[in-house]
Amino acid sequence: MPGAFLITGGTPLSGTVRVAGSKNAALPMMAAALLTDEPVVLDGVPRLTDVATLCRVLGELGVEAAWDGAGSGPSRALRLQVLDRSAVRARYALVRRMRASFCVLGPLLARRGKAVVSLPGGCRIGPRPVDLHLKGLAALGAELTLAHGYVIARAKRLRGAAIDLSGPAGPTVTGTANVLSAAVLARGETLLRGAAGEPEIVDLGRLLCRMGARIDGLGTSTVRVRGVDGLGGARHRIIPDRIEAATLALAAVATGGTAAVTGVVPGHLAAVLDRLAGAGVDLSSGADWIRLGAPRPPRPCAIAAEPYPGIPSDVQAQWTALMSVASGRSVVRDRVFPQRFAHVAELVRLGARIERIPGAAVVDGVAGLSGATVTASDLRASAALVVAGLAARGKTRVENVHWLDRGYEALDRKLTGLGAAIKRAEAGVLAQA
Repeated sequence: MPGAFLITGGTPLSGTVRVAGSKNAALPMMAAALLTDEPVVLDGVPRLTDVATLCRVLGELGVEAAWDGAGSGPSRALRLQVLDRSAVRARYALVRRMRASFCVLGPLLARRGKAVVSLPGGCRIGPRPVDLHLKGLAALGAELTLAHGYVIARAKRLRGAAIDLSGPAGPTVTGTANVLSAAVLARGETLLRGAAGEPEIVDLGRLLCRMGARIDGLGTSTVRVRGVDGLGGARHRIIPDRIEAATLALAAVATGGTAAVTGVVPGHLAAVLDRLAGAGVDLSSGADWIRLGAPRPPRPCAIAAEPYPGIPSDVQAQWTALMSVASGRSVVRDRVFPQRFAHVAELVRLGARIERIPGAAVVDGVAGLSGATVTASDLRASAALVVAGLAARGKTRVENVHWLDRGYEALDRKLTGLGAAIKRAEAGVLAQA
């Protein structure tokens, strides 16, 4: 059911909050379990609907997924093991729910010699074609056909090749994950140029190396893979979710609060923290924590969302919400997904002053937002509306928070722990906002 968040805004957030493991790291790692018959155990996997969806996809491909450990948090683990290697088809009914399901294509092909995976279809944040995924796999020797909305890939064994994965908006993150996960079982050496350097890709590479892969250059634009004949099992703790950490930090700043975000890698957030410092936020950090204080409204601060190490596109919407209460004009650009501004119209309903221009939003900060009913259209847009609702005077109702459950584990409970007045209402429950 879609559900809603009911927020009474205007209270500065205060306290300490711990982030979950990274969704964007966990998903390709889960797909990598297809590369071996031995168990792959991932520590710190967040309990999200996206994770549940990929568990269903993998289940239909013969992978048993089981949770070890009770409750939530870093002590919990997801254990994955292939029990049946006969299935090769990932159905549209599941892949359409989450584009990241397409990341099973590379591992499935490399291990089983055939993969039939639905094309993921359209996307609410703009075009995200899979051409580079297919180009990379074809270079590795895959025979590819498209029929009835499915990619059909065949190869007795992949062979190493030189592949350029760079695209018009920069490196492809999921494409790098797909091709990297296939290349580890290819015969010979593969050279990936234009590879994504995001921390989530580096973390995937670390898992693959623990499974027996031979990879050099992780985190750079040139990655060298020397193929091996087989991989074994491994246990690996996934990195913290830098997007959740940024969202919580921006929420604290937007409300004029003071908060500590723990369980993070501050270096993964360097670009975001640099811009927050430019906005006048008081900042300090340690090995696995950041502390933020916002005793005054943030100064206007322009950003451009770019591939790592730049500010992530997944933080652009939340930054737009923060600049809505800044003390002047900011320009927020998105060079990764230039059409990713569905949140703007809903922020305007809360009193924000924002003008859309091609690939960007011009934001004139206001002295205060006012509560209203708004509707989320995608995962990060929904987070932006929550950030704005927390900063707004009065009551805000954020509809369709099932989007949030795809990428944030218990966000309402974490915000409540920081003093926010926020609660979840089931679909169909009426409230004045």
